[in-house]
Amino acid sequence: MASISLSFSSSVVPSPIPQDKSKITPYPTSQDPIFRVTRFTISPPPSKNPSSSSLPKKKHWKQGEFPGISETSLPTRNTPIKNLKKKLDKKNNAKAWVNTVTETLSERVDKKQWLQALQVFDMLREQTFYQPKEGTYMKLIVLLGKSGQPHRAHQLFTTMIEEGLDPTPELYTALLAAYCRSNLIDEAFSVLDEMKKLPLCLPDVFTYSTLIKVCVDAFKFELVEFLYEEMAERGITPNTVTQNIVLSGYGKAGKFDRMENVLSSMLESTACKPDVWTMNTIISVFGNMGQIDMMEKWYEKFRNFGIEPETRTFNILIGAYGKKRMYDKMSSVMEYMRRLQFPWTTSTYNNVIEAFADVGDAKHMECTFDQMRAEGMKADTKTFCCLINGYANAGLFHKKI
Repeated sequence: MASISLSFSSSVVPSPIPQDKSKITPYPTSQDPIFRVTRFTISPPPSKNPSSSSLPKKKHWKQGEFPGISETSLPTRNTPIKNLKKKLDKKNNAKAWVNTVTETLSERVDKKQWLQALQVFDMLREQTFYQPKEGTYMKLIVLLGKSGQPHRAHQLFTTMIEEGLDPTPELYTALLAAYCRSNLIDEAFSVLDEMKKLPLCLPDVFTYSTLIKVCVDAFKFELVEFLYEEMAERGITPNTVTQNIVLSGYGKAGKFDRMENVLSSMLESTACKPDVWTMNTIISVFGNMGQIDMMEKWYEKFRNFGIEPETRTFNILIGAYGKKRMYDKMSSVMEYMRRLQFPWTTSTYNNVIEAFADVGDAKHMECTFDQMRAEGMKADTKTFCCLINGYANAGLFHKKI
C-alpha cells in the first residue's frame, strides 16, 4: 500500500506513519481498498506585518452561495470614463465650433459684409461636419446680388451644383435678380432661358416680375410686352406687384394711355385687384407731373373702390399741393391726418419745408422746422437740403453757411 503522510507548513515537523501491516485491520473483503489521500496545507496564523495587513481580504463563498466578484477582481473604469469624457468634450467643442461659425456667417450676412461672409463660408466648407444647405446658398446669393457682385453669385451657384444640391426656381430667381440689380439684362435673360430648359426649375410669376422691373427701369417696354406675351403662353397670370411695377414705368415714361389700360384691366380682374400701392403709384405719377385734377380724380376712384389711404398716400398729396403752392389744400390734408390719427412723419415735414423753401419763405420754413424738432422728429439729409435751398432762395446766405 502506498505510504500516507501529512505535511504541515507550520512549525510541525512531518513524520512518516509506520507501515506495520500487522497493526492495520483489514476489511472483510477479498481485496484491500485503495485509499486516495489528498495533501493539504495548514496556513500559518496571519502575520501582523503592517505591509501585509493593508491587503484587501478576499471573501470565501460557502457551498450553495452565488460566487460573486470580489472588490479586487472588479475591472477599473478610470480609463473608459476618461475616454468617454474626452469624446463628450470633443463633441461639445465641435458643436460649439459649428454654432460659432454659423452665427458668424449669419452676422456677416445681416451686416451685408459680402467679402467677410464668403471668407467665413470658405472656412465652414473646409470642416468635416460641413453639409451644404440650400438656405445658406440662398442668403449668400441674395447678399452678393444686393452688393453688386452678380458674377460671384454665379460662381457660388455653380459651386452649389458641384456639391450635389439640386437647383430650385427660387435659387435661379435669386441669381437672375443679382444680374438685374446690376442692370445686366442680357445675362438675366440667359438665366431665364436656362430655367425654361429644366422641368423642375420653370420660371414663375416672381421670376418674370423681377425681370420686368429691370426692363421697366431701363424703359425697354418692348421687352416688357414680350415678357407679358410669354407669361400668357405659359399660363402665368401677373399679380398685383407685377402690374404696379408696369404702372409706375408707364407713368414715369409719360405713357398714360398704356397706364390707364393696365389699371382698367386690374379693376376688372379678379386675380390681381389694385391695392394701396397701386393708388400711391397712380397719384404720385400725376402729382409729380403737376396734374392735380387727375390726381384728385384717381384718388376718389380708389376710395370708391374701397382702398383706404395710408400715411404715404397723404404725404404724396401734401407734396403735390405744396409744389403747386396750394397751401390751403396742403393744410387741409395735414388736419385730416390729425383727425384720422395718422402720424406726421419726417417725410410729411420735409414736403412742407420744401414747399416754403421753393418760394423762399424762410419764416414759415423755420417755423415748420422748429415744430418738427419739438415733436421729436429727426431731420434727414433731405430736410437740411431743403433748408439750405430755402435760405438761398430767401437771400439769407449767412444762415445757409
